Amino acid sequence: QVQLVESGGGLVQPGGSLRLSCVASGIFFEIYDMNWYRQTPGKERELVAAISSGGTTNYVDFVKGRVTISRDNGKSAVYLQFNDLKPEDTAVYFCNADWNSRYVYWGQGTRVTVAS
Repeated sequence: QVQLVESGGGLVQPGGSLRLSCVASGIFFEIYDMNWYRQTPGKERELVAAISSGGTTNYVDFVKGRVTISRDNGKSAVYLQFNDLKPEDTAVYFCNADWNSRYVYWGQGTRVTVAS
C-alpha cells in the first residue's frame, strides 16, 4: 500500500518560515520525481516545487527565492523549506510522487495558514 504522509503545516505569521515534510512508503522512492503542490478553495491545484529522482530542482516563479525543496532517499522523504511566507501562500500543500507519469500518488495534504 502506497502512502505519502505530509506534516509541518500550521499557522505562521507573515514573514515567518515553515518546513513541510513528506514521508513515503510502499514505493521505490529513489526512482520517483517528487513534487509539492498547493490548493486554495475554488482554485485548481498548482505546482510549487519539484525535485527529480536525480536531484534536479525546479520552482515556480511565485516562490523562487523563498522556497527550497530537498529529498533524503535514505528516509524516503521530501522537504519544502518555505521562508518569508505571505498571506497568499495560505493553502493546503500536497506531496506528489510521480514515476514517468505512469504511477502517480498523492498525500492527504497539510494546511498552511499565514496570518498575523
